[in-house]
Amino acid sequence: MDATKDFSQGSDRDFVEYIVKQIVQNPDDVQVERTVDEMGVLITLKVNKDDMGKIIGKSGQTAKSLRILLRVIGSKNNARVNLKIVEPDGTEVKAEE
Repeated sequence: MDATKDFSQGSDRDFVEYIVKQIVQNPDDVQVERTVDEMGVLITLKVNKDDMGKIIGKSGQTAKSLRILLRVIGSKNNARVNLKIVEPDGTEVKAEE
């Protein structure tokens, strides 16, 4: 791997940030982090507690859709991309498969 490459940036991270900021009422509170390890790319999303319902969606459909679109972006780049949505209390929103 190239030690000079900045793995905190990427089109997948930018995509999540753009989409989420369009959905929420508090776009300034959106935090998106990107990490890369041997398992692939992990996008961690934090939003204002008042916006959690919008991000998760009815029966988790919005979160599931974001994850599916990230998989498409990842497959285009031959990478496994996962989305972790963090609740305001620090717990993770699990995927409804």
